Amino acid sequence: MNKQTMRFSVTIRQSGSVTIVDIKGTITYQEADALHEMFRDLLRKGRNKILLNLSEVTQLDSSGIGALARGFAMVKSAGGDFKMMQLNKQVQRLLEITNLCKIFEDFSDEQSALHSFD
Repeated sequence: MNKQTMRFSVTIRQSGSVTIVDIKGTITYQEADALHEMFRDLLRKGRNKILLNLSEVTQLDSSGIGALARGFAMVKSAGGDFKMMQLNKQVQRLLEITNLCKIFEDFSDEQSALHSFD
């Protein structure tokens, strides 16, 4: 029996009104649904200022990019703000290739990202 397991973890923390989501590991087909559910859950709780920390993301595929784009659309349609920080080179490159770098606001550090929500 080959049990597939998700190869990522998510830590959610709060800084004022901003919800910071630290993601570690891969964001691929296997993890995309869990990520989508997490965004829905945060929005249900009224947390619509979301900052993703992608510094420890080791792999991102088209499903992962789709999950991020869906999360962005969900948060924006709920009147919120969706930003990213500390993108590694692979993630940055994929966002540039897909032109999503034009819609995702990203920051190199947490302080400047948090100040941008004001």
